[in-house]
Amino acid sequence: MYRIKTLNKISSVGLNQFDKTRFQVGADVAHEDGILVRSAPMHDYEFPETLRAIARAGAGTNNIPIDRCSQNGIVVFNTPGANANAVKELVLAAMLIASRDILGGAEWVQEQAHTAGVDVAAAVEKGKAAFAGPEIYRKTIGVIGLGAIGALVCNIALDMGMDVYGFDPFLSVDAALRLDRHVHVVKDVSELYRVSDYITLHIPYTSGTKDFIAAEAISKMKGGVRVLNLARGGLVNEDDMLDALETGRVAKYVTDFPNARIATAHNVIALPHLGASTPESEDNCAVMAADQLRDYLINGNIRNSVNLPNVSQERTGIARICIIHQNIPAMLTHITTILSKDSINVENLTNKSRQEYAYTMVDVNTRITDQVADELRCVPGVIRVRVLNH
Repeated sequence: MYRIKTLNKISSVGLNQFDKTRFQVGADVAHEDGILVRSAPMHDYEFPETLRAIARAGAGTNNIPIDRCSQNGIVVFNTPGANANAVKELVLAAMLIASRDILGGAEWVQEQAHTAGVDVAAAVEKGKAAFAGPEIYRKTIGVIGLGAIGALVCNIALDMGMDVYGFDPFLSVDAALRLDRHVHVVKDVSELYRVSDYITLHIPYTSGTKDFIAAEAISKMKGGVRVLNLARGGLVNEDDMLDALETGRVAKYVTDFPNARIATAHNVIALPHLGASTPESEDNCAVMAADQLRDYLINGNIRNSVNLPNVSQERTGIARICIIHQNIPAMLTHITTILSKDSINVENLTNKSRQEYAYTMVDVNTRITDQVADELRCVPGVIRVRVLNH
């Protein structure tokens, strides 16, 4: 029986992916094999020795101590693309409310309606010009980050009649295939800054992307640009953005990550982290996270890990050995030497690395004894060994 602990409320659609005869799932589970989490902070979480994997029902993993997980042989999954449509739709809304003062206009109408003696219909006709703004049709949008969300934003912007520029220094073949051929993919983000009336961010937050939008980047943008940040708050330097809003270099800034300072600034539209807040998105993320966690615990397959390579193979043979280890020379030689010494025939083997860590799956033609597993654990550089006997 595998034990799955939930640290947040997880959609029942996702929880239903677990066979109740093989999985115990709940918030009060102890000695957990796996964890399902959304936004609960885990940096001070004490990992039990039994913990093998953490699945984040969402894309960002800033709430999870990734380095500590890797050192302990704990696989961390996320769910890229599961909330992509929800964020894409919010980007469209953000562009519209950044262009035409819809929020200000609606608030003003309410004020008129609650003021005694005001003829609302007459007041609206007289005052509506104060809330006018440009159309997005035939304007240029720059999309920074062309993953699952960025690609959808590019394609829907084209459908809206916009000219679309995209930038992604790590553009994968799969991501490129999702893009409409009319998207102008540039290798220099400065070119995107120069032409864009709207700029939207869809990149992860890392030490390398912190303050991605700061004074230098803003200085290269068109005057009156509208910037949308529905990705991560730390991607935009708030001091520099506030200065740009004050001078008019940036006409509007829409952020999904408000604080007291930025939310009260002039020409800032602050949203309450609505990016993935749809029932459809929560269901999609929960199902994807549960499926990945279940497949890893039962079969050892890794899909959409943020700290280990993706490795998946069909089950063959009688047993499967799953080894998380450091990415160092001669590791496969050590593993196969131990197996051959014990007359264990390898039927299938997959090995992949990701920076300093690697993952090896070996399907063999006999059951693996505790003695063999312990020999593998003693190999220098091996972090965790799991044996999955049929």
